[in-house]
Amino acid sequence: MTRMRQIRARVPRASSSLRRRSGGRRTTTAAAASGLVLALGLLAGCAGEVEVEPTTQPPTTVQPDTGVDKTPAPEPAIPATWPLTGVEGAPEARPAVAVKIENSTQARPQTGLGSADIVWEEMVEGGITRFNAVYHSAVPETVGPIRSVRPMDAGIAAPLGGLIVFSGGQPQFVQKMRDSGLQVISQDEGAPGMYRSSERRAPHNVYGTMADFLGAADGGRTSPPPAQFAFAPRAQEASTATAGTPASRLVTAFPQATPSWDWDAGSGRWLRNEGSAPAVGADGERLSAATVVAMRVEVRSSGALDPAGNPVPETVLTGSGEVTVASGGATVTGTWTKNSDGEPVVLTGADGAPILLTPGNVWVELVPTSGGSVTVS
Repeated sequence: MTRMRQIRARVPRASSSLRRRSGGRRTTTAAAASGLVLALGLLAGCAGEVEVEPTTQPPTTVQPDTGVDKTPAPEPAIPATWPLTGVEGAPEARPAVAVKIENSTQARPQTGLGSADIVWEEMVEGGITRFNAVYHSAVPETVGPIRSVRPMDAGIAAPLGGLIVFSGGQPQFVQKMRDSGLQVISQDEGAPGMYRSSERRAPHNVYGTMADFLGAADGGRTSPPPAQFAFAPRAQEASTATAGTPASRLVTAFPQATPSWDWDAGSGRWLRNEGSAPAVGADGERLSAATVVAMRVEVRSSGALDPAGNPVPETVLTGSGEVTVASGGATVTGTWTKNSDGEPVVLTGADGAPILLTPGNVWVELVPTSGGSVTVS
C-alpha cells in the first residue's frame, strides 16, 4: 500500500508539470513525458493488484424469419379408374372386346351380357334390336348368342381401338370394321373361341370364349381402351344428382321392341325390362345399369338386303341429336355429338357443360327419331 501511495503522489506532479507547461513556464516536454512514462510503468507493475470491471456486450436483436414459402402445394392424388366405367381401380393391360349379341326372343336369356361395361342397343332388320356389348373391366367366361355385324358397329367400336367379335356379315360391312382400325374376330373366317351349342337352334346358338378372343389379340392391342364417356368421381357429383329431375321410369320404344328401365332405390340401379317382363341373364340375374343413355338417332337404309330380302338399316352415329341420361333416380337432357367414326360420343347438358355419368356400367339406347320414342316418368 505504501508503494501505491507513492505512485499516486507522483502522478499529480507529472500532471502539474504538464499544466505549468501549458501556462508558459519553462518546463521541458521531455521531462514531462518522462514523468508520465515512469508513472504508467509503475502502475503496470501493480496490475495484478488492480480489479478490472468485466465488459458487458451490448444486447442483440434477432429478427424473425418473415420469408414466405412459395413452393406450390402438391396436387391431390387422383385415383386410377377403369376407363369404360369410371369405377376406381387399376385397369388391366388388355384391349376392349366388342361382341355382337342377339336380342330376339329365341336368343334370350343371353350369356355374359350383365358383365359388359357398355351395351349399345341398335335397331336391325324388322325393327327389332341387337346388342354391341363391350367388355374390359370384367371378362366373363362365355358370351352369346353371337350374331352378325352391321354397318354402325364401326362407329360404336372404332373409338375403342380393340377387337370386334361377330359370327359373320356382308363383306362390305366386315371391311368397314377393318378400315376403322378394329381387329376382326369372325366365326366365318375361322376365328378361335367360337362354337355352336346343342341347347339352341341355329342361328341362335353361336357362343364364344372370351379368353380365346383376348388370346388372339395382335401385339399392338395390349393397352386399356380410352374412356368413352365422362364420369363424375362419385355418384353424388353426377349431373343427374346435381341438376337432374327425379324420375322412376324410362321407356325407349323401337318399331318392334319396347325396352324399359325402372329405378330401384334399394340397389341404386336401373333395372331392365323386355316389354312388360323383367330382363334377366342366363345366370338368372336381373340386367341392370348404373346409367342409361337414350340417344335420338337417324336410321336409314344401308342399301343392302339380308338373306331374307329385308333392307338392312344403318344407324347414323356422326353428327348430333337429343339425349336423355338416367342415373341415380333422376334424368337430365342435352345433346350428343360425334364428329367421326373414330371419335367417342360427347354428351353435353343444356348449360353447355359436359354431362358427367355415375360411375358404373352404361347401357346406350340408339332410339330412331322416326318410329321410336323416349318417355320419362
